[in-house]
Amino acid sequence: MKTIYASNSDYKFKKPTGVGLGNFDGLHLGHMALINTLINESALNSLESVVYTFMKHPENIIRKKLITPLITTVEKKIELLNQRGLDYTYFEKFDEKYSRIKPENFVKEILVKKLNMKLAIAGYDYRFGYKGEGDINLLKNLGKKLGFKVIVIPPVKLEDEIVSSTNIRKHIKKGDMHRVFLLLGRHYSIKGQVERGKEIGRTLGFPTANISTKNYLVFPRKGVYISKVKIEDNIFFSITNVGDNPTFGSNNNISIETFIMDFNKDIYGKDIEVFLIEKIRNEKKFSTVEELIIEMKKDLLKARNYFRSECCT
Repeated sequence: MKTIYASNSDYKFKKPTGVGLGNFDGLHLGHMALINTLINESALNSLESVVYTFMKHPENIIRKKLITPLITTVEKKIELLNQRGLDYTYFEKFDEKYSRIKPENFVKEILVKKLNMKLAIAGYDYRFGYKGEGDINLLKNLGKKLGFKVIVIPPVKLEDEIVSSTNIRKHIKKGDMHRVFLLLGRHYSIKGQVERGKEIGRTLGFPTANISTKNYLVFPRKGVYISKVKIEDNIFFSITNVGDNPTFGSNNNISIETFIMDFNKDIYGKDIEVFLIEKIRNEKKFSTVEELIIEMKKDLLKARNYFRSECCT
């Protein structure tokens, strides 16, 4: 897969393309239905497949003060898309100037002229152009005039709930990682570089890998989670605390601290990815350090039992 960034490229597509349209934050089951259709239809029509998406969430440019936290970083999005067998991912730079493009001009100048689009694949609620004035009906009408086909992907539902980035963010914030897993089709993960913290966990007998993360990501509800950690190409069992350590005096800075089971290597400065599987309990302020240690041992036992059960079923 070739990745193109519009902000520093004048790349023009010589071969005709099929283009998947959307923000694709999270790359959830609904997005994957669209992308699978894009790949299959492009192959049947001898087109190169292109996912057209953005570096930043459009709402964060338009609404400014009302920031929409993201489910995936650009790096994670590229990693996941690269696994699908696409020909291209095209990252558009969504800024003030771009936000003022009229819907018709967006289709003519960018999709048709620049991307050489002959097939558009979009979700049922796709909107485009200035103030989101363009919709699926306009896209279909423009397709008839400009010579491209439009395929609309209906909503994907799970137990009467529409699979959407908005709903997934809601479940992440509630700490409902099982529901997130069902809608995403994978465990929600946060990637970051291991940094030195206050080393409180080490003094308690639970040394943790603390990661610095992108502050624009959606953060789960504070608490302790059963988790897995990817270090290079290896997966380890773990438990992860998301919170601000109230027992030791909260400073309102949310941290992600992971105790990796049966692991004693030095990984400071390395990138790791933490997959949150199931919430064990809410974060709690304990009266004494001894009470905290007892609770952490219970957390660890629950996690070990979970993984033991997972391995044997």
